[in-house]
Amino acid sequence: MRMLAALVAFCLGLMPAAQAKDIKIGVIFGFTGPIESLTPPMADAVDMAFKEISGKVLGGDTLVAVRADSTCVDSAAATTAAERLVTSDGVAAIVGADCSGVTIAITNNVAVPNGVPIISPSATSPALSTIKDNGLFFRTSPSDARQGEVLAGVLKKRGVDSVAVTYTNNDYGKGLAESFGNAYEGMGGKVEIQAAHEDGKGDYGAEVGALAAAGAEYLAVFGYLDQGGKGIIQTALDRGAFEKFILADGMIGESLTKSIGADLNGAFGTVPGSDSPGAAVFAKLAESMGKKTGPFVGESYDAAALIALAIQAAKSTDRAAIQSKIMSVANAPGEKIMPGELAKGLEILASGGEVDYVGATDVELNEVGEVSGVYREVEVKNQKFETVTYLR
Repeated sequence: MRMLAALVAFCLGLMPAAQAKDIKIGVIFGFTGPIESLTPPMADAVDMAFKEISGKVLGGDTLVAVRADSTCVDSAAATTAAERLVTSDGVAAIVGADCSGVTIAITNNVAVPNGVPIISPSATSPALSTIKDNGLFFRTSPSDARQGEVLAGVLKKRGVDSVAVTYTNNDYGKGLAESFGNAYEGMGGKVEIQAAHEDGKGDYGAEVGALAAAGAEYLAVFGYLDQGGKGIIQTALDRGAFEKFILADGMIGESLTKSIGADLNGAFGTVPGSDSPGAAVFAKLAESMGKKTGPFVGESYDAAALIALAIQAAKSTDRAAIQSKIMSVANAPGEKIMPGELAKGLEILASGGEVDYVGATDVELNEVGEVSGVYREVEVKNQKFETVTYLR
């Protein structure tokens, strides 16, 4: 009997231990296109989260980011890139996309047909609140239905009673322009003109001429900082058509202030951002890892963290199982998890406990899987965006 037990033990000792494996997660952002200056820090934030828990998921596995280019504007190209992530790379979930139009396309054409959970850190179109997603789409950035109201309130507080509005001609621009216009006029303001512009044009003279003819002193630009929105502002300045600008989240970033220079001083606007304890912790964590913070960076870390925690809670890389756990790890009850505490969260879940992920942006998902969020009111001073206050 002893000999048999020894033989079994010997044979078990020869058997290889369970091999740790890589779990692929898609990261699809606009690495080229009208917000290409924003996306590298966003993607780095995903890597930060995954590095933090390397070798600790499901008892030894590692999450690996597989990047793809959404282009931000080309829905067909974004769909093709997302299909490669799902079919060729076999990703368990997706962080992304970034811009609203491509996110809608990917959700409808790839995520839903293949049952892939998808969490966007920056797609803000109100249309995404009612998309038929089978419960697969989530976002860690708030809807522009709210940004429009918040920005309208900022204008009224500053005594801006009339404005011209230009918006990028896509789901993001249209949704924000409508939300802002309704809220602003409801507060007694007047939108003198509301006109779309296309990205990627070489000349915005006609658009600026029409906007200026409406007679408003302020120009609100709901576009992208690396293409059309920047082109509108530069043309307006070159022609002396406008000197005062209002900016929404797609226009907030260092590349715009560097491109336009001192003429942008005094411009103001809104962008998602929090003064929560988690935001401060995340800023220190990013600094310690040599990473930049900026628009939608904390939201990207949080999207990645939610996927990691959901995998652990599901005890599986099955896509449906992951989707079923995202809401539970994001919300109470459970122990609150801050940036830098993802390994702690994994341990709690592995032992059968519950977590309430707070993260960098004070995450709390509502019934459709999105956050209400906090906004920063920002103003350009000395050619840099500075926070004026936080708006809830």
